[in-house]
Amino acid sequence: MKKPNRIQIAILLILFSAGAWATQAYMPEIKKQLKDTYSSLVEPDKETIRAEIIQTIEIEVPEPRITPPIPKELITKEYDKHLFAAEYNGFGLIESEDHYNSLVKDGKLVLIDNGTGYEVMPLTHSQPYITPYSKTVLEEIGIAFQSLTDSKSYITLTSVTRTPEQQKSLRKRNTNATKGVSSHSYGVSFDISYIRFNGKKNWNRKNQKKLEKILKEFEAEDKIFFIKERKQNCYHVTVR
Repeated sequence: MKKPNRIQIAILLILFSAGAWATQAYMPEIKKQLKDTYSSLVEPDKETIRAEIIQTIEIEVPEPRITPPIPKELITKEYDKHLFAAEYNGFGLIESEDHYNSLVKDGKLVLIDNGTGYEVMPLTHSQPYITPYSKTVLEEIGIAFQSLTDSKSYITLTSVTRTPEQQKSLRKRNTNATKGVSSHSYGVSFDISYIRFNGKKNWNRKNQKKLEKILKEFEAEDKIFFIKERKQNCYHVTVR
């Protein structure tokens, strides 16, 4: 029987952790327990891992999130997958600045600034708010990245949620920005730089490969879609 690799083990641990998407974000104590568990893993049996994690955090384990198949007739290009996921997983298109503010007030969009394994750089054309479940997935990506590097490593988000006004403004200065509706305007997409790690801009190929490996595993688990945007030096990620 093929042994699971470290990323698969990390994904399994994340899947059974903390009632994540129901509580909007992990509690600090659980984050610490998960990081401690990741750092001590070699390649034990999956069922043993699951039992130990459940016993350690002493919470009810949620059912895995079910994502619908994407109708083939809707997909004409890769980005269409992101729009479909955004429409399905979000609360609808952010229509204006006032709409955005009301979503924040109602708790449908939650703040992300700096968390476990990630930071958000100062933003000019987007807002550091996403849906609660999207924040959970971002937390999981950050923890997985630290599990493959070290406990102080972190990735950098360069763009998050945009209002239509911000998308239009961005288009004027960045021709690579999506024309019309963007998945960023649903509160479920964010861009992760692959040339910024640990607060420094550099071409760290080793960390880039580890980040891309994590994103591929998350995509295989039907948790995200991602595209490598070479002009912007980032991975565009949309949570499913």
